[in-house]
Amino acid sequence: MLRFLTRRLIQMFFLFIVFLSIVWLLLQLMPGDITDTLIGDPNIPLATRLELSQRLGLNQPLHIQYWTYITNFFKGELGVSFSRYPQPVWNILWGAIPRTLVLVLSATLLAYWMGFKSGKLIAWGRGGKTEQGFIVGGIFLQTVFYPWFAIVMLWTFGFFFGWFPIGRFISVGLWQGSGFDATSIFRQLILTTSLAFLVYLGARYVIKRTAAKLVTQLRLQRIASTIVILGLIAYWYFNPARTYAADIAWHTVLPVTTLGLILFGAVMLITRTSMLETLGEDYILTAKAKGLPNGVIRDRHAARNALLPVVTSFVLALGTVIGGAIITEEIFSWPGMGLLFLQGIGVSDIPLVAGALAITGVLTLFAHLVVDILYTVLDPRIRIS
Repeated sequence: MLRFLTRRLIQMFFLFIVFLSIVWLLLQLMPGDITDTLIGDPNIPLATRLELSQRLGLNQPLHIQYWTYITNFFKGELGVSFSRYPQPVWNILWGAIPRTLVLVLSATLLAYWMGFKSGKLIAWGRGGKTEQGFIVGGIFLQTVFYPWFAIVMLWTFGFFFGWFPIGRFISVGLWQGSGFDATSIFRQLILTTSLAFLVYLGARYVIKRTAAKLVTQLRLQRIASTIVILGLIAYWYFNPARTYAADIAWHTVLPVTTLGLILFGAVMLITRTSMLETLGEDYILTAKAKGLPNGVIRDRHAARNALLPVVTSFVLALGTVIGGAIITEEIFSWPGMGLLFLQGIGVSDIPLVAGALAITGVLTLFAHLVVDILYTVLDPRIRIS
């Protein structure tokens, strides 16, 4: 494993250098720069524009700009935003990264959990109207034009029914004069939810090691999940900032659900297809001949092997997730990296756009690495060399 990780990290490093170079080249080919936005203001003389260009480093040769860009990234210096001068790009992105991660990870976990569960069940009970309905719904979600779908979701549940807030990250009127910081509470939400999830995973691992029967494992896992959820709710119920935490969570539901539904369709269809192939294997017939319960055959023998193609689909879906996150942040006014990326493109803010793309590239490369390691966990037959 250590040899594998070392080799992969070296490969990721050189691949990331190539990625950064391509990003820098494409951004340099964009017409104009930030000083062009000042042309329309007659009160700003040309000398001021030239001084601004010099202070931002735009007057340096391209090879010096390129070398500075590459080396500064590994120093943690992403430059200064052109459009928000003199704010450092890293400070701007630092507030947006957690929001994008919450959006992407929550939607992905929701989609893969629901997609795998539903795909497994409809494959096991194939041939009914329920399966046909799920297939039609999955095909629709997989092929629908996402910007239109997001607008419909926002209009239907945000405007028409009024169940969820329309856009934004918080209700501004609620927070005015509250004395609470939205970013701090949001990070506290992330921390407590992550700790609760880790506690549940630890409890599930202990249950699998100690309980012999699958029925007992499932019952104990439900009890553990209930205790963890109730503990998380109790913590925030007695927290003075519970009203404001609930406001942030309520603003999160609709964008996460919208992005998750798009991923759900593909995951459900892939799981169904994989399950149908697995159910025709000899070891499934042997398990049925032994008289094992249907739940054991479905969950322990068939579903575990059907999970590998689903994990593979995650790598292929990364582009959909990233693109969907950018569209979601724009439509729902979600202040994440996607929204910053689009705003930066609009004003030719090269450092901001390059920084957002670089952070996205790092997260994508590590996601591929996690999937490769996850293969060995799901299937003991796979060995890393």
